[in-house]
Amino acid sequence: MPRLNLLKPKDFAGDSHEVARTLIGATLLVDGVGGRIVETEAYDREDPASHSFSGPTPRNAVMFGPPGHAYVYRSYGIHWCLNFVCREEGHGAGVLIRAIEPLHGIELMRERRGLHELRLLCSGPGRVGEALAITRELSGARLDRPPFKVLAATEPHDVVRGPRIGISKAMDVPWRFGLAGSRFLSRAFR
Repeated sequence: MPRLNLLKPKDFAGDSHEVARTLIGATLLVDGVGGRIVETEAYDREDPASHSFSGPTPRNAVMFGPPGHAYVYRSYGIHWCLNFVCREEGHGAGVLIRAIEPLHGIELMRERRGLHELRLLCSGPGRVGEALAITRELSGARLDRPPFKVLAATEPHDVVRGPRIGISKAMDVPWRFGLAGSRFLSRAFR
């Protein structure tokens, strides 16, 4: 069995689009519940679609902190979304976790989501947040300490790339990444 490598803050210090691609195939666990990351989107301070574009605010301050921390925000006043802070402290970049393939704690995810269909448990950032019990209290938490565990991918895999979705600015930027052939994506790549 391959050795599982826990990702450390330095592993998130690169450009967000490079980290986003590298995270495809990695395992994300929150209190032991989670699975394989199959879809991500990158955001950067120079990107008008990023929460960090206009500079630090009380809401987005975590994005400007050190790499390897969780940035959690509420989307549409309904869903908690999980991002991984990237780059050096002060820059303001992150990776949105758009979808995971459920592998650990599936029954608990089903209970949290009130849904049985495996494919839909974590196929979208709001669904990931609900299935993994993500809340604002986790914003700023280190990704290499409980309740988080992020393990590097252990097998080679193909990654597809395309424009980000669900945004109204910089929609053509090809910083959405996915595991080729995964049935757990939030939306198919074209």
